[in-house]
Amino acid sequence: MTVVFVHGNPETAAIWDALVAVLDEPDVVRLSPPGFGAPVPPGWHATPIAYRDWLVQQLEAIGMPVDLVGHDWGGAHAIGVAMTRPDMLRSWCVDTIGWFEPDYTWHSLARTWQTPGPGEIAAAEMTHSSLTRRTAYLSGLRIPARIAAELASGANRVAASCMLELYRTSQQPVMRHLGEQLPAAAQRPGLVLLATADYGTGTGAARRKAAERAGAQVAVLAGLGHWWMLQDPATVAPVLREFWSAAT
Repeated sequence: MTVVFVHGNPETAAIWDALVAVLDEPDVVRLSPPGFGAPVPPGWHATPIAYRDWLVQQLEAIGMPVDLVGHDWGGAHAIGVAMTRPDMLRSWCVDTIGWFEPDYTWHSLARTWQTPGPGEIAAAEMTHSSLTRRTAYLSGLRIPARIAAELASGANRVAASCMLELYRTSQQPVMRHLGEQLPAAAQRPGLVLLATADYGTGTGAARRKAAERAGAQVAVLAGLGHWWMLQDPATVAPVLREFWSAAT
């Protein structure tokens, strides 16, 4: 079975390296969303729906149901597919399902990006400055130092533009309305990775509630934060393998 990984912001496919190495799966595809490690198509608009449709097109090209794993915005794109095109999936696994709860409030940095003026200043710090400053900025977001420099090299003005548009077109009530379709995701086996030290994806209770609405299991990653795949891939790998085995 093909395993497809999709990352988010401000990332490239490099965030999956350590996890893929310990998973030892023979058929792995890592997809980079437009603007985040991949070119932006002509006329591109970085909206939640556009990224969902982009992911649908990528999965159509693979041509068979896959085990889809999404992190950060990649998780939101994956949920979008699970809600609207479950026929393309054997299973799905995400960590940002809490964004789709009706009372979810965006974290402070997201609110900065959503604000014209301060958002451009914050984005420029991540994408327009020297490599050293970009690396320091990403390290400040709690990205492990060994990967921050690699991600910084992929951060550019296109990434900043896509990031700002994506966050600004996902302000409430957009995510709340998309979340009304969560029960449709139950048509395929789902797994929510609940990293207990990830404070930007909603409370633990909210993530559990959203998982229940989507008919998904919950796997608690105690003590791990937003970049759980970098912090402790050896702990995450058996969780995924067990889930996929049950899905089979």
